Amino acid sequence: MMDVKIDDVVMPGDIVKEIFPSKGKIKVILGPGLRRDGENVITCKAGVLKRRDPFIYYVNSYEKRYVPNRGESVVGIVTQKAGDIFKVDIGSSEQASLSYLAFEGASKRNRPDVQVGDVIYGKLLVASKDMEPELVCVDSFGKKGKLGVLSADGMLFSCSLSLVRKILNPKCPLLHLLAKEHKYELAIGMNGKIWIKAGPSVEETIAVANAILAAEFTPANELPALCSKIAQIIFKTR
Repeated sequence: MMDVKIDDVVMPGDIVKEIFPSKGKIKVILGPGLRRDGENVITCKAGVLKRRDPFIYYVNSYEKRYVPNRGESVVGIVTQKAGDIFKVDIGSSEQASLSYLAFEGASKRNRPDVQVGDVIYGKLLVASKDMEPELVCVDSFGKKGKLGVLSADGMLFSCSLSLVRKILNPKCPLLHLLAKEHKYELAIGMNGKIWIKAGPSVEETIAVANAILAAEFTPANELPALCSKIAQIIFKTR
């Protein structure tokens, strides 16, 4: 095992000494790829060690298999209804459960209209290696906000987890640049699934989705040109 620092390439078993115990009483959040072992933090997968202010640490790696983490927002597909529980495919090793009571205003008399095949945007309430994931479609105040069943008019596609983290980074200008050229609705899941609905046509939705996928290996300084090119293509097809 070796001591590593931010932006270093890490391997499973490396120790990150700058997180513990040096941070003392400061609250530190360990993201994917990190776990605590006594007074040390050890990496448990290969990738690049990253930090987001104030004290959020994670290992950024190229992967498509999602490991559920409590509190993360995910996009999934309802695959089964078993009694009062829906089963939702979120791309992990096992499906997540979603109670019919996990919707705003839901009760035994007022059940949500959820069908097999619907796309769900929810938040993970339970995520443990010893328990199946559990989803809810309300926040801590019982309000749905942007959570719930997504429109069937949109498009669902999958991408790598590293792309999701890239476009959700506040410093990434992609979504802002796309908004200047197109009107769109977007739901991004930390599980590598994105739902999108753009413009009046299916072609525009597909074009914006392709722009998002192309952004994975596009440097930040080339993103404006990418978005402009997509807009020109859409304009010619109208």
